[in-house]
Amino acid sequence: MEELSLLHPQNSNAKYQTLTKEAINDLSIDFLCEALTKEPYERNSIKNLLINITDDEEVIKYRCDVFDDFLRFPQLRADLTDLLEKLNDLREIERFQKDSEASSLWQMVNRLREMDGYVDCITRIKTTLESIDVKSEGLLQLKKSVQTIYNGSGFPDLKKDIQETLAKAQTLKSITLGVNLDSLLRPKNVGVISLNDKEFTDSGILKRFMKFANHESELHSGNDVSGFVSFHPANPSNAKLGFGKVVTGAQQDVNQVFRSELTGADPLSDALKKVVTDILRRTVSDIKSMLNKYININGYSFVSLMPEIIFYVRFAELCDKIKQKGMPICKAEVVSKDKRDCHISDIYNIKLAIKNVEGDNIDIVTNEFDFDEDKRIYILTGPNRGGKTTITQAVGLAFLLAQNGIYVPASKMEFSPCDNIFTHFPADENDTVDLGRLGEESKRLSEIFKVATKYSLILLNESLATTNVAEGLYIAKDVVKAMRYLGVRSVFNTHMHDLARGLEEMNSSTEGDSRVESMVTGVDGGKRSFKVFIAPPQGVSYARDIAEKYGVTFDKIKSEIDAKIL
Repeated sequence: MEELSLLHPQNSNAKYQTLTKEAINDLSIDFLCEALTKEPYERNSIKNLLINITDDEEVIKYRCDVFDDFLRFPQLRADLTDLLEKLNDLREIERFQKDSEASSLWQMVNRLREMDGYVDCITRIKTTLESIDVKSEGLLQLKKSVQTIYNGSGFPDLKKDIQETLAKAQTLKSITLGVNLDSLLRPKNVGVISLNDKEFTDSGILKRFMKFANHESELHSGNDVSGFVSFHPANPSNAKLGFGKVVTGAQQDVNQVFRSELTGADPLSDALKKVVTDILRRTVSDIKSMLNKYININGYSFVSLMPEIIFYVRFAELCDKIKQKGMPICKAEVVSKDKRDCHISDIYNIKLAIKNVEGDNIDIVTNEFDFDEDKRIYILTGPNRGGKTTITQAVGLAFLLAQNGIYVPASKMEFSPCDNIFTHFPADENDTVDLGRLGEESKRLSEIFKVATKYSLILLNESLATTNVAEGLYIAKDVVKAMRYLGVRSVFNTHMHDLARGLEEMNSSTEGDSRVESMVTGVDGGKRSFKVFIAPPQGVSYARDIAEKYGVTFDKIKSEIDAKIL
């Protein structure tokens, strides 16, 4: 079970790449994680899983199927959510078990708690998975694993032993000590004779002590005091002392008693702590051996599934809310990464869906979007606040969600996975002081091309939009040619309409199979439609529509001036 994961098949050799800090910021990953959960631990767990992506088709399909089961069965989510608290307890117990300063008694108690929690988790998950018709390979393997553990690991006997051991531990009421005295009747050495299930009473102390002093075994059994386990075998070398093994000051181990010959300081406190701790440590070892004869596994191997369960449960909850709002959401279909294709129907930005779920009333506009051999690089132009950044980000988030197995905000998606998502959005002004904006942006672009491959997705948002349009356009053309030559898929949204007008020159002068195409965001009657479609850059036509809508054409202003004069 140590190898079992809900994120990848067993023995998977998939390779993962981590999103750059720029991509994490530009794709609003923190916003997405905060929408999923308010718990810091859960947010961090989800983020760490989300930003490490693979283009391995088998892994992606595996995740898509697992998530499909989580989304189809609310009862599965409810039961596993209830188990998260139990799993968290196991995680805390495991952390405590690694504490070298923990006393042996606490190690014993927490070992029992850990095993009891483990048994409970296995039983609950077995019951849940047997009650629903899961289809995914991941959950079917989990179901098989818990059934094997439950049926083949002596769970009835394990439960019985745990209950009996805990019951015995709870009956511990007193400790019987043996103390040697020196010639001045000062305590010299101390040893533990037995742990008992009854308290001593004042009237019976001397009588019971005399019984112990004449008993050959260090474990006293009888009606008055019943020990529940023998902690020390008889030690012949100490038999002359009259009561089992007595710890001597000469012993160089954890039981050594420190005393002062001058002051006659009472060593009982230190000795008791040291001796009892040693005895309990041996007892704990016996208990662990007893438990491990049933199952050789610790709680952590099961707790390792906790982040994965959180990941699927929280995303499934969000997807359910999106569906309830009537927005399309679908399971992506994975095709060969070598095709470098993508076909998405009714795509929209999941950030808008989250805002609707949280109470905003946003009229979401969906779009069609494709990457194929005729168009893998888009130069996207359009008016300010026309949706260019929104659709650019939406494409990146759709790939990221799909490759993590999560349903995507669309009615249909068929795609070739990318090996990584690189973004180039405007930098903070504070980051451009040393190099200037153009220098800083050029440096970041250079760093992307050093690691990007033909399987990469590159998203550029108003890149190279400097005050000197000629300089920005010069570099932008070379960047687009480089992307065509490399073979990437890309969306480059920009106000540089001349860049989109030079498509034929870039396609004909540069070899490569990623063809450059012009895409625009539309304006309908002076109003932004937020629709994108393949077309030449509109240029001044956008300005004309806006000017006519708001009455800032020369003819309109002239007529108003003339009306005031009259």
